[in-house]
Amino acid sequence: MGEITEEHFDQTFNTNVKGLLFTVQKALPLLKDDSSIILSASTTSIKGGEAFSVYSATKAAVRSFARSWTLDLKSRHIRVNAVSAGPINTPGLSGLGQNEEHTRQLLTYLASTVPLGRLGDPEEIAKAVLFLASDDSSFVNGTELFVDGGQAQI
Repeated sequence: MGEITEEHFDQTFNTNVKGLLFTVQKALPLLKDDSSIILSASTTSIKGGEAFSVYSATKAAVRSFARSWTLDLKSRHIRVNAVSAGPINTPGLSGLGQNEEHTRQLLTYLASTVPLGRLGDPEEIAKAVLFLASDDSSFVNGTELFVDGGQAQI
């Protein structure tokens, strides 16, 4: 915590919170009534993680947006939900390692924190988003859908 810089804080909040807010705001005139907005949150919105306090705070803000915007957009019947992914096997996750061995250890550790015993695949997140975007979820609103193999539930 003592190594957090103002630059890191601003960059993380600008990307994950400010950028999201103003992107959705600019998109609203383009959305039809009865549309669906799906926000990208993270399991860190409810679980602490060492050295991830700033990132976690931004994802908690995203989760809060889903709750508040559900009320703000109710007159247009626009649903707002958040998808909170657990560790997903992406280049971004692999990029957290300092070298190849560290990356392997990190991915193995993260998989061990998931009750299903593995990292998620990007396609699994896509399927959850597709569900929330479809009429199959027409009565789902203001929720945080965890797509994390059970990680945040234990």
